[in-house]
Formats: sequence, C-alpha cells, structure tokens
Amino acid sequence: MNIVIIGSGNVATVLGGKMAEAGHSILQVIGRREEPAARLAAELGCRYSTRWADIDPYADLYLVALNDAALEKLEWPLPGKLVVHTAGAIARSVLSGVSERNGVLYPLQSLRKEIRPFPEFPLLIDANRAEDLALIENLARTIARQVERADDNTRLKLHMAATLVNNFTNYLYTLAADYCAKENIHFSLLLPLIRETAQRLDSYAPKDVQTGPAIRGDEVTIARHQNILDNYQDIKDLYGLFTNKIEQLYHPQEFPRS
Repeated sequence: MNIVIIGSGNVATVLGGKMAEAGHSILQVIGRREEPAARLAAELGCRYSTRWADIDPYADLYLVALNDAALEKLEWPLPGKLVVHTAGAIARSVLSGVSERNGVLYPLQSLRKEIRPFPEFPLLIDANRAEDLALIENLARTIARQVERADDNTRLKLHMAATLVNNFTNYLYTLAADYCAKENIHFSLLLPLIRETAQRLDSYAPKDVQTGPAIRGDEVTIARHQNILDNYQDIKDLYGLFTNKIEQLYHPQEFPRS
C-alpha cells in the first residue's frame, strides 16, 4: 500500500517504521516542523514537506498521526482519499471535513520513537465505509497480531483504561524512583517486582493476585509506612487513598464505603 504520513512524532515514527518493515511504500512525510519531518523521512527513505499544499495526491491511504488538539483543527481537504487518524479519544468524524472516506487506526500502546525495537501493540480500527474498513483491516494485520474493530465509544473507554494502567502507573514509578533517589536506595531493586506483577496478568485476573498490607489487614505495617512518609506528602496522600480503596474492595464489611 502507498502511504503518506501526516505527522513526525512518536506515533508517526512507530507506525511508519512498522509499515515500512511490512513492505508498504511510504511516499512522503508531512510535518509541521522541518527538522523532525526531515529526520523521519530520511529514516523511512521518502520525501518530506512542511506544506500541506505539497501533499502527494496519489497515496492509497493518508495516516494522520497528530496530537488531539492539532487533529481537531485539521481542515485541509483530501476529497475521495482514505484518511485515517491514530487517536484513541477523538471521534472518527473529526476527519469528515477532510474526506468523506475516513477511519481510525489506533495503536493501544505507549509509544516512544527513541525506544527500539518498536513494541507490539493491538490496533483498534474503524471506518465510515465497509469497503474502507476492510482496507484498513488488511493494512493493520500486516503490522499487528491483534486487530479489533472499535467504534468511538469503545476506543474512548479503552483509552481511559489505558490511562489507568499506563500513565497513572508510570506516575507511581516516577514517585517511587524519586523517593529511592532521595533516600539513597536503589530503584533497580524494584524492577523484578514490577515485571512479575505485570507478567502475572497473562494468567490471572488482577483482583486475584493483589498482595500487600492493605489486603492482609496489616495495620501495623501500614502505620509504619505512613510514619516514614512525612517528607513525601504526595506519596503519603496516595498511599492513604489506595490503602483505603483496597481495604474497601477486599474487606467491605470492615471498611464500608462512605
């Protein structure tokens, strides 16, 4: 398939790289800033431009990998062309002013262009025409093992769930890493625990593998933890909130919801 990529950031780089590896022809990169557009084009072996007016009119698919704010302002028309965006929380119809043939190719993954090799990810797809949905699905299956059709509401729900398991979790890692650095202990000692916690979910439901002092009702350890967090108010607040929520979930009679 002949593809034009609109964007030059994380998603554009990863999807563009995956598509090129799968044998698709990347004709062009269109970017708002010259340096990243030129860099991605060089990596993909194609032309680039920072002007929408220079867009190649002969592509089979136009992949719009822009941030949500830029995507919602996209108005340059590509009539008759198949145009897809890559966002999880934006409706497919945001592209209706660009082309009557519009769709979605959303990678459900945290993507960073500098991290190689590129990770695997599910692709959630949608289109306003059945024939275009089939084209998008065929493309998706060349770069991802797991491809699911998902409408706007389903993608939004999954995007929110992804925020919980990835963005919020990574914020906790950030707090823990900062705490370890300030207390002169090695965050690297926690990495096997982090990996094991995630790997268990291949075989078990999250609720079935909860551990820790809150599920045990170990109030002595909880108090000791809280006592050493006086200089880390953000962590102390979250520790109390999560402890309370875990107790309510696993011991509802002892810790009823208020």
